[in-house]
Amino acid sequence: MEFTTPLIEARLRKRYKRFLADVELASGELLTVHTANTGAMLGCSEPGSRVWLSVSDNPKRKYPHSWEIVEVAPGVLCGINTLLSNALVSEAIEAGRIPELGGYEKLRREVPYGQERSRIDILLESPQQTAIPSCYVEVKNVTLADDGVAMFPDAPTARGLKHLRELMEVVKQGERAVLVYCVQREDCSEFRPAEKVDAHYASVLREAIGQGVEVLAYQASVSVEAISLDRRLELGVDW
Repeated sequence: MEFTTPLIEARLRKRYKRFLADVELASGELLTVHTANTGAMLGCSEPGSRVWLSVSDNPKRKYPHSWEIVEVAPGVLCGINTLLSNALVSEAIEAGRIPELGGYEKLRREVPYGQERSRIDILLESPQQTAIPSCYVEVKNVTLADDGVAMFPDAPTARGLKHLRELMEVVKQGERAVLVYCVQREDCSEFRPAEKVDAHYASVLREAIGQGVEVLAYQASVSVEAISLDRRLELGVDW
């Protein structure tokens, strides 16, 4: 996924109210920008960090600038916009870069499903005359990492628990359920649940795997020109 216009570099002053951040441009101008990330952004919102912004041409937006990328360590970029993760996974599926999710005829996004009135991020379907079950794909954006290990979540997540329950029910109904962790940073070699952040989520994730929910973790190449999901990460062996 390429950015349609060049990103603007700035320095982070502070992040607040979940969806807002104050940044300083090279000119010294201060801006309030939109932050499309509901998580705690642990390790990704340190004041003084280099950040990159996109600009919307929508005149109705109160804050035209959006925070897209942060430098989490020298030379290590991290995509923090969770709204991109579904598009990144969809693009990778259609390009054949996630072979575990290949072979389906149709890809639909944001399809209503489940007993808890959810929307599945991606629904993969085969021709009706085949016996191949549909594949329900839930996508989670990952920005948290520690010592080369990508982790999710970065804050306790009731919504994440709801999605695990829905995916387990999908498996019970004879369909395929896959959880894809979209890791928008390049400094990781494996993925694990963030047990110290949300032990309950980690426990229910193990339960879901035991009931047949599949788990994949894919890592993105991140630059100020484009973000592309292209490498599978190993899953930590201790969970």
